[in-house]
Amino acid sequence: MSRQTHTPQNGLPFALAAYLIWGMMPLYIKPLAGLSAFEILAHRILWSLPVALGFVWILKQAGDYRAALTDRRSLLTMLASSLLISINWTVYMWAIMHNQVMSTSLGYYLNPLVNVLLGRLVLKEQLNRWQAAAVVVAATGVGILLFEEPGAIWISITLALSFGTYGLVRKMTPVPAVAGLAVEVTLLAPIAAGALLLGLASSAGFGSSSHISLLLMGSGLMTAIPLLLFATAARRMSYTALGFVQYVAPTIVFCLSVFVWKEPLYPAKLLCFACIWAAIAIFSADAIRRMRGADA
Repeated sequence: MSRQTHTPQNGLPFALAAYLIWGMMPLYIKPLAGLSAFEILAHRILWSLPVALGFVWILKQAGDYRAALTDRRSLLTMLASSLLISINWTVYMWAIMHNQVMSTSLGYYLNPLVNVLLGRLVLKEQLNRWQAAAVVVAATGVGILLFEEPGAIWISITLALSFGTYGLVRKMTPVPAVAGLAVEVTLLAPIAAGALLLGLASSAGFGSSSHISLLLMGSGLMTAIPLLLFATAARRMSYTALGFVQYVAPTIVFCLSVFVWKEPLYPAKLLCFACIWAAIAIFSADAIRRMRGADA
């Protein structure tokens, strides 16, 4: 395969587009604040199903989709990933609607460091001294916030752990990203449909206005399109280079929380963010060092 296929520039537009959409997601969810997070989750699952299946057909991943649904081991791991992504989506949407946008930003800043820690604990991957230092600095920031404002940290930790564990489960399941999403929403769709039919749907939800209905229907596209862009970027650029771009989304979310919704940045929370940013700087510097060493 040619060297050009792996250059960061080749996949960078796709990665930036994916993380820009994820970063702007609070702007999409905020108008749905009159609904419960569970109701939005149910609609997000149901409207994601036809979109994901459509992409499966376009990308010719129908064989992967069928194989995952018929293989017992793959099915069990996909059930686990479905549960984890449901938890992540629910907590994220609940936080956005309850003016805790900054906490979601912190959670996704923590995610890469959680991935490193899970790799060490579960996959027995070795941490070098810089990675270990980054984890310790980040843990210090979390500890400060946990001590000073324990009510503010559970969202961040839940998001980081659920998404980090989700990524770990998906890493151990050889199913392409889009086919995997299609399997997950296929497994969740009967539960989502049943919940809406049995009373989860509210009078302010789907059908109450064209605006709300279109937002709920569009949640399927908002779920599948950035994932497709991300999967394309992952094939076209190195994982290390992709890792730097992932900070675009939580940075956008942080700016929205501070400058658009004026969420207070208390000293303890600011100190926590400072520790996380320092940890990211250490982590990124080490990644650059290793990338240059590999190219030498």
